[in-house]
Amino acid sequence: MSWPLMRNNITRADLDAVIRFLSAEDPILTQSKQVELFEQEWSAWLGVRHSVFVNSGASANLVTMHALRHRFGAGEVIVPTLTWVSDVTSVLNAGLTPVFVDIDPRTLGMDAEQVIAKLGPRTRAVFLTHVLGYDALDGRLLDALRERRIPLVEDVCESHGATHAGSKLGTFGWASNFSFYYAHHMSTIEGGMVCTDDAELHGVLRMLRSHGMAREAGSAAERRRWVDAHPDLSPDFIFALPGFNVRSTEINAVIGRSQLRRLDANNEVRRRNLDLFLKRLDPSLYQIDFATEGSCNYAFTLVLREPDERLRDRVMATLREHGVEFRRGTSGGGNQLRQPYLRGIVDPAEIARFPRVDHVHFFGFYIGNYPDLEPDRIAWLCDILNALSNETHR
Repeated sequence: MSWPLMRNNITRADLDAVIRFLSAEDPILTQSKQVELFEQEWSAWLGVRHSVFVNSGASANLVTMHALRHRFGAGEVIVPTLTWVSDVTSVLNAGLTPVFVDIDPRTLGMDAEQVIAKLGPRTRAVFLTHVLGYDALDGRLLDALRERRIPLVEDVCESHGATHAGSKLGTFGWASNFSFYYAHHMSTIEGGMVCTDDAELHGVLRMLRSHGMAREAGSAAERRRWVDAHPDLSPDFIFALPGFNVRSTEINAVIGRSQLRRLDANNEVRRRNLDLFLKRLDPSLYQIDFATEGSCNYAFTLVLREPDERLRDRVMATLREHGVEFRRGTSGGGNQLRQPYLRGIVDPAEIARFPRVDHVHFFGFYIGNYPDLEPDRIAWLCDILNALSNETHR
């Protein structure tokens, strides 16, 4: 594969950092000081008060939705049709009801007008995904959520460093989720982060991460309240919430701290790469009018302008022929409503009500965008894609 989805995301410098850590006398490998330092450094980089490191972005989704249910009770969560599966399954696993909306084709995120129209008395949150580095926030939506006091949860797993109105995505919501999977902007091999400015939420997240144990609560005062309320229990083993074990390790945190140091510089290269890619594509064949202001993409979005099956098939054949890895449907395998896990939960007849995401599902792709891609390689890729116009119309 000459053009994989991701390359060189774990560098020699990262491995050397791990070796130095392991070379110390009796290093602690389970969650400890390195995890705490990574959480502090990530919070400072993002611009939030609290961060909780977990073992994956999916686990970040999971504990966030359970914390939402714990705080606000049962109800509905408005979710995207174009996202990763764990966004929707975390809602289901928390006993909440997903309510779907179609996408905005320019951001691939949720259509703001549709979200606002579906806000109601049973809405517990809007779970918004910033798809593949694009800013999915909208001023009208933010105003509506503030006015109705409905929490926003941001999935920023694919958009590290992207901004809205000059502030980083992940700083607007009641909570935000990040993923450090290998294919993303930065990697801890596996890993995720939940971020918030809410001290109470921070304490709940820490407990949910570690079996629901009260000793993991965010403050000494909070821990003392649990101890005083349960004098019959050992202070070290008060299981306050029905939690999980989604902790990460010191090794993952060491890699994350190493990677964070070069994230901003790498993101600048990714932004230039996407700009070149979209400028070189033929706009008569492919969509180029994405909302790129503030974006930070680890993948090139390739969406056919029209639903042309012959062109789609030629695109796939050409990419495979030239060793270019791709994912059809862009984020998360395309339209989530078509996935089997929602059978019995969503009426299949509902799919017809979401034509925009269906177009991306059948006629959209993403291709890897990473810092060591050279401009002439990007130009070459656009040239072979643009050349398909003559071939498909012979």
